[in-house]
Amino acid sequence: MPLSLKDKHVLVVGLGRSGLSVVRFLAQEGARVTVSDMKKEAELDPGTLLEMKTLGVTLETGGHRRDTFLGAEWIIVSPGVPLDIAPLTAAREKGIPVTGEMDLAVQLMNTPIVAVTGSNGKSTVTAFLGELLNNAGHKTFVGGNLGIPLIDYAAGGFKADVAVVEVSSFQLDTMEAFSPLVAVLLNISPDHLDRYPNYEAYVQSKLKIFRNQGPGDFAILNDDDEILAKFAPPREVSVLRYGLKKKTLRQAFAEGKGIKAGLPGKGTHCFDLQKCLLPGKHNVENMMAATLAGLALNVEPQVIQHTLEQFRGLPHRLEHVASIREVDFYDDSKATNVDAAIRSMASFDRPILLIAGGRHKGGDYAPLVRVAKERVKKAFLMGESKPLMAEAFEDRIPYVTAEGMDDAVTKAFSVAKPGDVVLLAPACSSFDMFTDYGHRGRMFKKAVEGLLHG
Repeated sequence: MPLSLKDKHVLVVGLGRSGLSVVRFLAQEGARVTVSDMKKEAELDPGTLLEMKTLGVTLETGGHRRDTFLGAEWIIVSPGVPLDIAPLTAAREKGIPVTGEMDLAVQLMNTPIVAVTGSNGKSTVTAFLGELLNNAGHKTFVGGNLGIPLIDYAAGGFKADVAVVEVSSFQLDTMEAFSPLVAVLLNISPDHLDRYPNYEAYVQSKLKIFRNQGPGDFAILNDDDEILAKFAPPREVSVLRYGLKKKTLRQAFAEGKGIKAGLPGKGTHCFDLQKCLLPGKHNVENMMAATLAGLALNVEPQVIQHTLEQFRGLPHRLEHVASIREVDFYDDSKATNVDAAIRSMASFDRPILLIAGGRHKGGDYAPLVRVAKERVKKAFLMGESKPLMAEAFEDRIPYVTAEGMDDAVTKAFSVAKPGDVVLLAPACSSFDMFTDYGHRGRMFKKAVEGLLHG
């Protein structure tokens, strides 16, 4: 980070939520700010455009201009912008520093960080840890990829005892200074292959969360994950591993209707999950990771147990929406990749009517089909990925196509029997038809409400 931002020519690439927060901070610090965004000006929010004008920001829309990139002294790129676009490559070749919002933020703060990443489950674990630490009496910031950008905390007046931060692979790609006290990596499965050249590149991106850790830090790893079981974080770091079965060198494992967890040399504690409100084996794994993080942060076991019983989860993460004529509707719009959809289906031992599809992310649907064959009565496919999904499901699982969410929900309910589950688990991103997974989930809920009142 430059020693002083005043009068520095800084280019912000991408005017999403974190990009906007960066622009506000830079303008406040007296930097000369230019924003480059692929969207046309008419596609941007009028309020945002007015704010850019008020802040004195130069705004370039409708594409990225090479000369603008080469004329900057420093570039801050938003997570949604691929790092291999030609103007960024040219800027790096010229020696212009390129970083991200989160790496900027950590250089402005000295609050201990708990960082959570993984292909699936990171939002749930981040939210749980925020609630856990609040229950333990700590002033806690919760945000990052989930909710409030970290730069808003770093530049704001609120000072927390600890910051719990969800981190995406895209954010990790621009990390240089980021060094969490506790780093949690929940799992790695094929995702974002439309963004990375191959799966190995995506894996290496996730593993960057441990890169700057050192003595006194904790690395928490899912030992049931084939990649993470073989991975060794930096030697000085305290490594805590967990898995569904008890094994040597695992600090947490499932037992009966609960989990056992403890730090090396500090004894083992039993935690009951019978009152836990989150279904599925994947949430048992999530709670093991969160429990180990809590113990690493010296949270009392009774506070962990209380939080396990009270935490209600997040919207659009295997959320029960309604029961209509003994048919249960579940919203797992956050299942934006194949592995997440598999975990979602595996949470039920009842017949499933699966609503899936969206923007294809480059993964293989064969694993989805293998699991669906055991559980899914019929699939209802929508979005851009319809042809690819239909090809994978052909002659294996009954399916029909749907023109949109209302159509999919209506068709699913028309063939549902008492005891069935209508499950939205798209296995794809939402950007073909919706603004994000939350919008997709809300449209699912609205369609279900239509059945209730129809």
